Amino acid sequence: MSEDHPLPDQVPGAPHPRETRTLFGQDAAQDAFLEAFNSGRMHHAWLLTGPRGVGKATLAWRMARFLLATPPAAGAGLFGAPLPATSLDIDPEHPVARRILAGAEPGLAAITRTVNEKTDRMRNEIVVEDIRRLSRFFGLSAADGGHRVVIVDDADEMNTSAANALLKMLEEPPARTTLLLVSHQPSGLLPTIRSRCRTLRLRPLDTGGMQSALAQIGLETPRSADELVHLATLASGSVGAALRLINLGGLQTYSELVAILSSLPRLDRVQALALADAAAARGASDRFDLLLTLIDILLVRLARTGASGTAPLPEAAAGEAAVLARLSDTVRMGRSWADIAATITARGRHGQAVNLDPAALVLDTVFKIQETAAGAPRAPRP
Repeated sequence: MSEDHPLPDQVPGAPHPRETRTLFGQDAAQDAFLEAFNSGRMHHAWLLTGPRGVGKATLAWRMARFLLATPPAAGAGLFGAPLPATSLDIDPEHPVARRILAGAEPGLAAITRTVNEKTDRMRNEIVVEDIRRLSRFFGLSAADGGHRVVIVDDADEMNTSAANALLKMLEEPPARTTLLLVSHQPSGLLPTIRSRCRTLRLRPLDTGGMQSALAQIGLETPRSADELVHLATLASGSVGAALRLINLGGLQTYSELVAILSSLPRLDRVQALALADAAAARGASDRFDLLLTLIDILLVRLARTGASGTAPLPEAAAGEAAVLARLSDTVRMGRSWADIAATITARGRHGQAVNLDPAALVLDTVFKIQETAAGAPRAPRP
């Protein structure tokens, strides 16, 4: 894949999942797979689900490397029954591991979105031709008698024809083959695909897991324990989301949003204009997209505060809890924030899609938030 067409199964700024050595925070999923392998009750298809960025693709590549490098137990031999596998770790110098890293393992096929040769653009879905080329893969690799693994990342991106083609393979799975499907939203898959897979659900990472995963990437983690908690909270336990927040200054942006809310209902226009100007800066489209996401998060947390009577913890920014509690101190205010959240989210994404001026869109959003906050108690006078 050229630089013009980045790999669709790789988070920008992070190593490809096949290059990730250790998976943090997902011991339960790994243990469930190992238990099936050791018991001889291996399912031919596995559906790896959970939020984005928690390690589903990394687990898929770990499972693939393990299956291709570990022969199945053949019962007791001359020296007795082999010991059960206790880890998915494979020595990086193992021939299978080296071939996978080089993209040259004949027993592995990775299905992702591909480039349309007619337009030279990345498709926005996995098409039936991507699935059909597996037939050639099965034919070429069957003669060696070894195991074969297919990774589909992500299965949510299959169009109807591709999904139906994959379903036929799940109904009549090729011998000695394991299919690994990565899915962020399994409810969108065909029920018949889900029913033919065993599901492994991955969970959001806690603060410790987040810190370890970021350190493995080689990314400098936040300087303080509080900042790390804020990062994990905003990222909802997703390493991919945390990476985006770090690269785009998301912690600072969210703190600025909280500061603007702290001035409500008397809006600090200087802060609001600074936020709008930053969104309209040249080359700031990624930051603008992140800003819309952070506004969504803040409004949802306001709605939750009113509904539950207490601000969600841990905080996502210093002083956030006090601001949320003041602006959403009743169930009625919680409903108001929920209503405006739906409106603002729709307007923001529509404005982004039709290329409205980002600065004007941000200011309009802030003013609507101000209108809603007018129904909340005023800040005490200093």
